[in-house]
Amino acid sequence: MASSTTSHCLLVALFLLSSAANSQLTPSFYASSCPALEYVVSSAVNEAIAADRRMGASLLRLFFHDCFVQGCDASILLDDVGSFVGEKTAFPNVNSVRGYDVINKIKIDVEANCSGVVSCADIVALAARDGTVLLGGPNWDVPLGRRDSTTANLTQANSDLPSPGSDLSTLVTAFGNKGLSPRDLTALSGAHTIGFAQCNNFRDRIYNDSDIDTAFAEQLQANCSSASGSTNGNLAALDEQTQLVFDNAFYANLAARRGLLHSDQELFNGGSQDALVQDYSADNALFFADFAAAMINLGNISPLTGTDGQIRANCSVVN
Repeated sequence: MASSTTSHCLLVALFLLSSAANSQLTPSFYASSCPALEYVVSSAVNEAIAADRRMGASLLRLFFHDCFVQGCDASILLDDVGSFVGEKTAFPNVNSVRGYDVINKIKIDVEANCSGVVSCADIVALAARDGTVLLGGPNWDVPLGRRDSTTANLTQANSDLPSPGSDLSTLVTAFGNKGLSPRDLTALSGAHTIGFAQCNNFRDRIYNDSDIDTAFAEQLQANCSSASGSTNGNLAALDEQTQLVFDNAFYANLAARRGLLHSDQELFNGGSQDALVQDYSADNALFFADFAAAMINLGNISPLTGTDGQIRANCSVVN
């Protein structure tokens, strides 16, 4: 009986420690140590998007690909150096993830204002929010206080990031493994209202899927051959209607069987998320509210806080 009580107390203590760590994330974390932080980040993101409007989608995707591997710890930013192997060469990231240079530029600007204070992980989280807002999307208070990882995990990047060919069950499981609900999954997928995908990520869908609008498939086939080759990197908009505006048109596309990726169309294919897709398609405010909430949930995946990790001086390498 005493042993059982001791075990229970240990579990309670571990839970409280975990809760305390997560509670350290707060929008006011840098209020005293770096009060100009959000202005510095938003200014740099604004400049980046003015030069390349696609960058808003890229910064959002960078945050997602970071958080799904080891948590939101900026591990995705680490370069391969000597014997150190990062995540940039993982199949879902290589020649695909963009925005590293923008984050590095922001880090330089932030360091000029408050040296050694702000983590690269928090910069990535803020840049994802600011890019969303600048393209017309919702705003939210970003919980801050993350620290940067000194490790990366190439294997996990290859295994945990969802594939564009995933079915709904696989997606629900992948998100559930990160503590995200099916509603979070469907809301976060709405990020595909902006940005583009490469031909090699939607080729199977436009030639082999039966649940695709015929005219839409034929339109895409003109720029994406049936065989792997020179068209692999050709781009198509994830949302053909408003490809660089953050809105709810993505869900209307799904209802019309015009989702670009197989994994996206799985959200509206006779399954558990059909009703929610229709709700988001009809109510932009609902989508915006759920997206903001889901982004906060995403940002809460296994953050390093307190004395864990470090504040990198250069986002590309450990100190």
